[in-house]
Amino acid sequence: MSAPPTPSSSRPTVTEREARQVAEAAREQDWRKPSFAKELFLGRFRLDLIHPHPLPAEEDVQRGEEFLAKLRDFCETKIDGAVIERDARIPDDVITGLKELGAFGMKIDTKYGGLGLTQVYYNKALALVGSANPAIGALLSAHQSIGVPQPLKMFGTQEQKDTFLPRCARTDISAFLLTEPDVGSDPARLATTAVRDGDDYVLDGVKLWTTNGVVADLLVVMARVPKSERGKGGITAFVVEAASEGITVENRNAFMGLRGLENGVTRFHRVRVPAAHRIGPEGAGLKIALTTLNTGRLSLPAMCVGAGKWCLKIAREWSAVREQWGKPVALHEAVGSKISFIAATTFALEAVLDLSSQMADEDRNDIRIEAALAKLYGSEMACLMADELVQIRGGRGFETAASLEARGERAVPAEQLLRDLRINRIFEGSTEIMHLLIAREAVDAHLSVAGDLIDPDKSLSDKARAGAQAGVFYAKWLPKLVAGPGQLPRSYADFHPSGHPDLSAHLRHVERAARKLARSTFYAMSRWQGRMETKQGFLGRVVDIGAELFAMSAACVRAEHVRAKGDHGREAYQLADAFCRQSRIRVEELFGRLWTNTDDLDRKVVKGVLGGAYEWLEQGVVDPSGDGPWIAEATPGASTKENVRRAIG
Repeated sequence: MSAPPTPSSSRPTVTEREARQVAEAAREQDWRKPSFAKELFLGRFRLDLIHPHPLPAEEDVQRGEEFLAKLRDFCETKIDGAVIERDARIPDDVITGLKELGAFGMKIDTKYGGLGLTQVYYNKALALVGSANPAIGALLSAHQSIGVPQPLKMFGTQEQKDTFLPRCARTDISAFLLTEPDVGSDPARLATTAVRDGDDYVLDGVKLWTTNGVVADLLVVMARVPKSERGKGGITAFVVEAASEGITVENRNAFMGLRGLENGVTRFHRVRVPAAHRIGPEGAGLKIALTTLNTGRLSLPAMCVGAGKWCLKIAREWSAVREQWGKPVALHEAVGSKISFIAATTFALEAVLDLSSQMADEDRNDIRIEAALAKLYGSEMACLMADELVQIRGGRGFETAASLEARGERAVPAEQLLRDLRINRIFEGSTEIMHLLIAREAVDAHLSVAGDLIDPDKSLSDKARAGAQAGVFYAKWLPKLVAGPGQLPRSYADFHPSGHPDLSAHLRHVERAARKLARSTFYAMSRWQGRMETKQGFLGRVVDIGAELFAMSAACVRAEHVRAKGDHGREAYQLADAFCRQSRIRVEELFGRLWTNTDDLDRKVVKGVLGGAYEWLEQGVVDPSGDGPWIAEATPGASTKENVRRAIG
């Protein structure tokens, strides 16, 4: 065996344009299947793509319900969320019990020892177990949604599947390692290297925020491979044995919420990984990661739905017994509006989740935008619902469950839920990054036909061809944005059955708003052209409008589906009606803020802040922060710290 290659100590230096090119190369370029959300952003309301509501196969339902019954019993008898919160650790016997139950193999095919659940029932299971304790939901989600099982299922060789999937289904915990101390959503600057050496790669680098990394047996590691005669190099994915020589878990990180999360800092020093453990070809790592997340992102809104259901339960029970000024607080309008918001939003989130998940199971639609919208919308709305629950509970909402119990009251962990949910706005793509990611997909059709017109590197002949192509596209597309079914009073009449609220009016509104959104996007591209990508405030509002329109559509389709089944149809229509009315108010505000906002002024203020113009405003306080660098040093090399990795068993 040759001596291990010497790792580079320099972090890649990339320009903004180069970073964008790396991200663009990692995207799925083609749209081979229809997408409801993509059509929505283009001003085309394709209700036929989601209605009638797709349904799971009967055998999938039976298998899923049988597992949910076992999981519910386990959650009620074996999981003590208060103990996990107190000790900041999930007990080993709980993790072992979940392994024996098959919870670590929910998404793994039965031929590898897994349960073979559908995406729909996997998400129902995460909502259930996440309600018992969100850290357990994160443990199972990180293992299956982004850990070893999903990328191997989609991109692994048969030998890799045969080797690793049975382990992941029953015995081993996996983790996904991409982020570094100085690299978050900009992977072009990834510094961890994997240098080819014979039949191995040698890994060097430091990974941060490695969810499950403290207890993992297997790791998916993203590392930069130098270009060589044997491969094109680039960011590449590997399956790595966590107990390999040279791997040190240097710290178990602690957070404001998810106290049981096994998240750490992992250092690789000359770690040898067989080339046979590389997932896909060299340079395919980011594409693998992004493709995996297309459905993997649905795990977060699943737990947000579970949180909404619990918020509604507590709000209902508490508001019925707590009296103020002679009547239950729920009957005071100021509190009642909050309860209505929680109920309606929970209904809509579950509608978005189930619809997206069933479409993922059927694989007949491209759901990359739907899944991203579900993650974005679910994480934002769940935080609002938890905040409203704390407000409804008043001082008791701010008090910990342990303190409530100590003085003889019901131990309701409302403040804990607020802390636990907050990370979902950051996990697996922050809200800000999700806005940009979804916006890029939303304008893909425009960039496909007119992108060369605004690309400064394209020649005049390229721009001329793009101009001709764009002229043909817009000549057909723009006239269709003038009028549509949303202006016809009897459109979508199936959504106004006798004795029920009129949901057809909401669907007509969605159709009209989709065309208006497409016109607004076209106008913005015409106005700003190449500067469009810098208008992040505008793009974020465009995406938020699209998210509301998707949620309204899903809520109406779910209500009609529930009514058609014959159970709770009237109540489902009432919840969908309430949600759509609330959502339409938000959409109207967002449309107004597309063009009336403080974006330009904000940029000036930010320049002043960074330039020190307002430092006088910071006077009169003390800074309790400790010493140390803003970003920890992550130079490759041997670890000088104790390995805090622990095996479960």
